[in-house]
Amino acid sequence: MLQKHSDLIMRELRPGDVVLDIGGWAHPFNRANYVMDQEAYDTRGYYNRTFRRNNPLPPLGGTVENFSADTWIQRDICSHQPYPFRDKEIDYVICSHTLEDIRDPLWVCSEMVRIAKRGYVEVPSRLWETCRGFEPGIVGLSHHRWLIDFNGDEISFTMKFHSIHGHWRLSLPRRVAQGLNDEKSVSWLFWKDSFRFREVTLHGPAQVNSLEDFVRSVRPYPNWLVQADSTVRRAGDFLRRASRYAFSR
Repeated sequence: MLQKHSDLIMRELRPGDVVLDIGGWAHPFNRANYVMDQEAYDTRGYYNRTFRRNNPLPPLGGTVENFSADTWIQRDICSHQPYPFRDKEIDYVICSHTLEDIRDPLWVCSEMVRIAKRGYVEVPSRLWETCRGFEPGIVGLSHHRWLIDFNGDEISFTMKFHSIHGHWRLSLPRRVAQGLNDEKSVSWLFWKDSFRFREVTLHGPAQVNSLEDFVRSVRPYPNWLVQADSTVRRAGDFLRRASRYAFSR
């Protein structure tokens, strides 16, 4: 979570507000009264125990944990079992860097809207997730399942098709990621009462076309390279069709 947004939320929260952090195991929001995650309370703080141990992330939501082992709800957040809260019982819900990881973000969004009066969502930006260079041979992070777009109060989830890891024209070079600041690396939504969410379903060539269109909108490659690649691919398609025709006669 962006530190400035953590600070903003802390300023807005009232002393008696009940706060829930969904998926906060790796780096919990300390002001939360409840944390809900599949992983155990005793293993919380994964980021600062592993790859950030030599350069720890600053605490989020203050330095004192308001939650405890008793208010740590260990469960599958996508199980389609209603969360253990009444409608609008939670004053503020936080879901930061979780929706991109899970199998059913639409269910989690629907439950957030049901149980909470307001909240905050943060995910890797579409720009960041389309970049190469974080893991060998992988675009974005290998455990992320979705490409996520924000448009006003609507969150759109598009499956991160495996084709994104193939041809370079479907993703962005590492130098793009290296030029992103913290705010360009994430997308976020502050919401009150409700927000909209949907899955974008694509089939056949539309899957690759969608990836290619996004990369083109960023214009990371020189025109001569894009045009040369297009010419080579068209020539390859022609030779394959000609070969099939010749051997079918």
